[in-house]
Amino acid sequence: MKTKGINHVALVCRDMKETVQFYTEVLKMPLFKTVQLPDGGQHFFFDCGGGNSVAFFWWKDAPPAAPGIASVRKFPFDAKTAHGSMNHLAFHMEEDELEAALERLEEAGVEHTHMVFNHDDSPSGYAKEMHEGVFVRSVYFSDPDGILLEFAATTKKFGPEDVAHEPATAETREDA
Repeated sequence: MKTKGINHVALVCRDMKETVQFYTEVLKMPLFKTVQLPDGGQHFFFDCGGGNSVAFFWWKDAPPAAPGIASVRKFPFDAKTAHGSMNHLAFHMEEDELEAALERLEEAGVEHTHMVFNHDDSPSGYAKEMHEGVFVRSVYFSDPDGILLEFAATTKKFGPEDVAHEPATAETREDA
């Protein structure tokens, strides 16, 4: 089996019109396909660049949002979500575009981190200043449904030394 990347990620929104406005006007992702579902729901697709897309379902009887279970409650301080949930969606962006992205989010009144996070291997997981150990730089923000989104710029090429931790098991959980 050989995949070529992610075709699309499908999320669920509360208000399709609001979602279309946010993704097309604020994030400038063209809406390229709409589907009216037999059960009265909708499924819309947005071009997020690089041949990839993000899609949304809407159903009039969908369950309400569940922050802290199915979505992040408040990044970075309460970012844990349940097994099988989607924690966040990261869009690739060139590093020199991150500051402009912060300005665009600010102008649009979108809640965001107000800074570029420099992710590194330090105990906190990020540094205030850029340095040679930073492997990705990120801006975090939420869409109208509270879905945590990220603009991410990879800053280094990864090698075998970057795979250095033993995977945790279910038995290592506190509630196991």
